[in-house]
Amino acid sequence: MKRISLTLATLLLAGAAQAQVSIHDPWVRGTVPQQKATGLFMNIDAAQDVRLVAGQSPVAGVVEVHEMVMDGDVMKMREVKGGLEIAKGRTMNLKPGGYHVMLMELKQTLKGGDMVPVTLTFEDIASKKRFTQELKAPVTALGGGNAAPAMQHGKH
Repeated sequence: MKRISLTLATLLLAGAAQAQVSIHDPWVRGTVPQQKATGLFMNIDAAQDVRLVAGQSPVAGVVEVHEMVMDGDVMKMREVKGGLEIAKGRTMNLKPGGYHVMLMELKQTLKGGDMVPVTLTFEDIASKKRFTQELKAPVTALGGGNAAPAMQHGKH
């Protein structure tokens, strides 16, 4: 009986953690052969103040949260150190030209129609507890509906 209660409690806690964020309309920009990086975009709603701190995917050796910033007259991309804060009750729009998740050291070409599994790690800002959210993002073919002009990725 104790084992069943512990299992049920674990499942309820896992469900509560995942309920802290909702991910909508995820998509990944398609790539060309030999391309080693691309972006993952989505909208994230948070029920608590959270921070997007990390990610992983079987299609990429490195997954990082990035932002685009102006440096003089040049738009540059950089990692968001410490994670991206998402305020309770607000939607964070990760989009081309703004905040986004970089999939780097790609292990394969990503074509329109593919589905990319990604696990994102969030931190509850108040409790400092971390939890993960899994998603599958469809790949939008180059020149597809969501695609924006190619981002400059510097060293990527």
